[in-house]
Amino acid sequence: MKTVTLDVRTPREVSAEFVRVWKSRKADSDARISFATPELLWKVLTAKRWELIKAMAGQRPMTLREAARRAGRDVKAVHGDVHALLEAGILRKNASGKIEFPFDAVHVDFMLEAA
Repeated sequence: MKTVTLDVRTPREVSAEFVRVWKSRKADSDARISFATPELLWKVLTAKRWELIKAMAGQRPMTLREAARRAGRDVKAVHGDVHALLEAGILRKNASGKIEFPFDAVHVDFMLEAA
């Protein structure tokens, strides 16, 4: 199963991880997409976008129209969500222009600490 981890890490933590991987030449086995704050993560992952990701997980690349059909939503509304998810690096567009979420599972990881 191919899993992506969505997490909250500071730019410094992301840079340190990059340096660690560069020096060791050993990348983590799972993909990771990081956000600078929990607020940014939730701004990108709205409820409707989360439903779209669930509809696309483990599926083959598809057209925007197919993604809207699978999510049970209007194509115009899904268009904006797809572009936001493409910009965040969560969805990808392949060489033929189809969109894909190339993962079977999503793990969301962040910690809420006292202020």
